[in-house]
Amino acid sequence: METNYKGTDKLITGIVFGVITFWLFAQAMVNVVPAVQSDLGISHGTINIAISLTALFSGMFIVAAGGLADKIGRKKITYVGLILSVIGSLCLVLAQGSALLIIGRIIQGISAACIMPATIALMKAYFEGKDRQRALSYWSIGSWGGSGVCSFAGGAIATYMGWKWIFIFSIIFALLAMWLIKDTPESKVEGKGSFKFDFSGLAIFIVTMIALNVFITFGADLGWTSPITIILAVVTIVGAIVFFNVEKGKAIALIDFSLFKNKPYAGATYSNFLLNAIAGTLVVANTYVQVGRGFTAFQSGMLSIGYLVVVLAMIRVGEKILQRVGAKLPMVWGAIITTVGVAIMGLTFLPDFTYTVVVFIGFVLFGLGLGVYATPSTDTSVSNAPLDKVGEAAGVYKMASSLGSAIGVAISATVYSSVAAAGSVETAASVGIIVNVIFGILSTLSILIMVPKNAGKTSDATSIKAAHTQTPNKIAN
Repeated sequence: METNYKGTDKLITGIVFGVITFWLFAQAMVNVVPAVQSDLGISHGTINIAISLTALFSGMFIVAAGGLADKIGRKKITYVGLILSVIGSLCLVLAQGSALLIIGRIIQGISAACIMPATIALMKAYFEGKDRQRALSYWSIGSWGGSGVCSFAGGAIATYMGWKWIFIFSIIFALLAMWLIKDTPESKVEGKGSFKFDFSGLAIFIVTMIALNVFITFGADLGWTSPITIILAVVTIVGAIVFFNVEKGKAIALIDFSLFKNKPYAGATYSNFLLNAIAGTLVVANTYVQVGRGFTAFQSGMLSIGYLVVVLAMIRVGEKILQRVGAKLPMVWGAIITTVGVAIMGLTFLPDFTYTVVVFIGFVLFGLGLGVYATPSTDTSVSNAPLDKVGEAAGVYKMASSLGSAIGVAISATVYSSVAAAGSVETAASVGIIVNVIFGILSTLSILIMVPKNAGKTSDATSIKAAHTQTPNKIAN
């Protein structure tokens, strides 16, 4: 849908508020586990399932929602996401036990699946060149910085007002976002013929992702050689193979794998997946300092305050570096700095005070690296997406974030608990950290190999060229 509308700061603010609602219910929940458990009288296992459900459902539906946004309207799908955010948060506010908690978390996951790709697509549609890079910087502040902001704010709100107030604030932000973007014209691809959707692809994808998530999360408890675990592994592998083979032959597919023929887009997406998998560091480090070093939850949270400050400060810096030297350099250095920050947190042999300082510095480097990486990576993925598939491409990119984080956390937690059960928590923390260092190294390599030196310098021309080189009737809707 063509219009002469140019994006405004009001639109950017509305989108950032919408993105922050995700982090208010995603990250803040991690910090209030004891309070939720005590208030609702539910088991630790149930609360862990509730936490993981949001990322799982977001990851499962984000590509479908991105494709729908292209077809039926990016503003419309953003609104759907914000309305679902209100409903999901309301379920948690009214929860008296596990039922509404689980339902609310599922709804919130689907809400995030709608909001993330649709808002990126709106920014692609209504901003160009440096204006788009600036807009994406603020989107990254809401997305990457929102994790730190909502982690800190969630802890403070839960301590002084009660944990349910987190979700009341989430509702307020969602309503403000809806009001701020209400005057934005609709943006969608003008398609021909009747509306079609790849339901079979979505079904295969959902089964595969559930099997993978359960395998990683509960494999250790079930036993890695138990029949159920083996069946889950087989379902995951077979499901992935079937999904790829079925989708690549479809005219209307859930994921158009031809997107990955564009090396800059593929490099940004792969590195995004791997760098988000490093989120497992947060679980390992926070658990270790509480269990192994006797920190309180509040003290543990304060260790990461440097991450919050630095990631917020560096996102705009990453944007300026992108505009000066292109995307590859800040993406590479961002991944390297993040990996170094993670690595030094694994020095668990250090004495208490020294280790505390090292972890604080590690979190600062973690935020510094992610802040430098965020905008160049997002801009590389968006600018290299065909104009008629921005929502879908953004959905795949953000799916990489959600699934990377979910898988990274699950693997790190499993490694930590398995090693801790057999030995010391110090060794468990070091091994868990090493897993995340490997993710960081692989992320850096994917950027070096796939992202060209001139990425980000000719983004609009690349985008237009990509739009004309893709088959127009293969929109994954």
